[in-house]
Amino acid sequence: MSDEVKKPDAKVTEAKAPEAAAPQPKLSKADELGRKLAQDDDDETKIAKMMRKAQPWRKGVIIVLSIFWIIFQLYIKLVKPLDPWFQLPLHMCLALIMVWLMNPMVDKSKSHNKLWWIYDGVLIVGAVGIFAYYASHAEAFNLRLYSVDPMNADDIFFGTLLIFECMEAVRRVVSMSLFWVIAFFMAYAWFGQFVPGIFHYTGISYPRFIETLSLGENGIFGSPLGTSMNTLFYFLMFGCFFANCGGGSVLTDAGLSLSDKTVGGPAKASVISSGLMGMISGSAVANVTGTGVFTIPLMKKTGYSPEEAGAVESVASTGGQIMPPIMGAGAFVMAEIIGVQYVKIAAAAILPALAYFGAALMVVHLIARKKHIGKNPNVHYEGRPIVPRLYRLIPIVILVIFIVRGMSLPRAGIICTVIAIIISFLSPETRMTPKKFLYTALDGIRQAANIAIPTASCGIMIGIVVRSGIAVKIAKIIDKTGNNSLFIALIVAAIGCIILGMALPTVAAYLIANTLFISAIQGLGIDALTANMFIFYFGVIAQITPPVCLASFTAAGIAGGSAWKTGWKAFTFAITGFIVPFMFVYRPALLLNGTVFEIITSALMLGFATWCLAGCISAYMFGDLKPWERAVFAVIAVFFILPMPISDVIGLIAGAVFLAYRFTMGKRSGNLPSQQATA
Repeated sequence: MSDEVKKPDAKVTEAKAPEAAAPQPKLSKADELGRKLAQDDDDETKIAKMMRKAQPWRKGVIIVLSIFWIIFQLYIKLVKPLDPWFQLPLHMCLALIMVWLMNPMVDKSKSHNKLWWIYDGVLIVGAVGIFAYYASHAEAFNLRLYSVDPMNADDIFFGTLLIFECMEAVRRVVSMSLFWVIAFFMAYAWFGQFVPGIFHYTGISYPRFIETLSLGENGIFGSPLGTSMNTLFYFLMFGCFFANCGGGSVLTDAGLSLSDKTVGGPAKASVISSGLMGMISGSAVANVTGTGVFTIPLMKKTGYSPEEAGAVESVASTGGQIMPPIMGAGAFVMAEIIGVQYVKIAAAAILPALAYFGAALMVVHLIARKKHIGKNPNVHYEGRPIVPRLYRLIPIVILVIFIVRGMSLPRAGIICTVIAIIISFLSPETRMTPKKFLYTALDGIRQAANIAIPTASCGIMIGIVVRSGIAVKIAKIIDKTGNNSLFIALIVAAIGCIILGMALPTVAAYLIANTLFISAIQGLGIDALTANMFIFYFGVIAQITPPVCLASFTAAGIAGGSAWKTGWKAFTFAITGFIVPFMFVYRPALLLNGTVFEIITSALMLGFATWCLAGCISAYMFGDLKPWERAVFAVIAVFFILPMPISDVIGLIAGAVFLAYRFTMGKRSGNLPSQQATA
């Protein structure tokens, strides 16, 4: 799940990025953000730049603490675990210190005043103090009775300091959106007593407020931070080393090699390469910058508009978070919350992920047919042969085998990281030099810190939600408005997840949605895995839903198109992703929860609905579609998500009849592929 994406070894003729034309109109804020994101160097370069510019003392501290953090993580997994009140605060302390050292205020402030180091120095001392306090009181905290024993002055002071440091870290390295969402929940804890109606909350005293967030099992040191320490750290490291040891370039080149073999090849190459990279990366923006610099210019060269090219890339890159075997961080958190093996989560995600990427391939294929985008002899893959480099994929193959056989995730991640390093020495170009090894490890540490911060900070919201009973109140509202209707509950949860996902990172959106909506959905008879997959899926899709869609903005920056138009086009291209969650709620077989016959028939239903929806989106099916024809395809697709058995029959019959009609019309107008080829 690396944010870092290794640049492919491929070369593609005439795939140069578009040159800047002379006077440019004033860019919107979205376009400016897109250009900035697109111009950012890859994360390895960022690490190299940071280390080159860092003062010797700062560079030394970062290296020493990184080595210590790695040794600590290896010790608790390969030797023996430590007391939870020792290892969780230590993991949090190291993450905070790395945030202050790698993202100092002196670099982020406009003045670059070195006096800011005083502020960061205080924060570093505070982080050390937090660890020292909780670790030294570990035995007392283990014996403490939650919500019964009183909070002393030291408990309140260090709890307050912990919350302050978490909030400052969120502001500095995550997003202001998450900062304000957390602030809203904290305000509710205090001012909920003034809210009328069902959301009225009696309030909480300050000592109990601090206890809830700093000493409760649903607070900062809750299961999300535990997942960061026990699982995510090792997979982040694996993703970085796998990408830098040559595996990432092989996956990307495999997709790019298709660019000259099919109609609309460059767009399909974008979908496939981003999907393959998604198996080791949970970052949509990183996928866009890693593969988009090759695929977007190719798409533009063959006839796609800048907005279409950017939309295709952002849709494909976002789907990486739902692509097994290594999905986004939220999937690991989900496994921890539900209490199931991660392999079950990954297996359940297979068919929905294939539907998502299959829909993307259908859309770009139909657009290519509509625009008469065929094979372009002047645009083709010129990279080195892929087959001789397939050995670089051995680590991820072994990882999948380990996961399927039930090996613990951390141990599997550690072993496969070592295998990736060993394999890197088989080729001079991928060989791990000491400097490359250091920068790769530092990149993994940076990502681990940036994941630990939002997962821990979401504990603030979870603690308040649990304490105030907001989830129960939302469930009551759904019961009253929908008369115990599952469909209404799913609609409300989907809208909530989309709103959260537009403003928050996927893992944060998932955690909040889990606490708010899961009880309502499960209360209507849906099992935990299906309910959690539903909100996780919508949290991911929301990442390309305007107005906040960083993957689309980044792709627009590379394509030189409008960020706003690219965002909306990506939203329409990914619309299939909005029907898949509803379908697997009513058809659990899509999550491999059923007989072989049920799984096959459900998959065929999903494929048929996806095909119809792709025709609606592309406005093409055996020829250009009129507005009413697009509407018919949309209605047919919707029939497959309605909670009525008869709707499937209606959808199949109507779909078959209308496709036959479109085939006949296409044949008469000479728009069938065979007729076009003959012509």
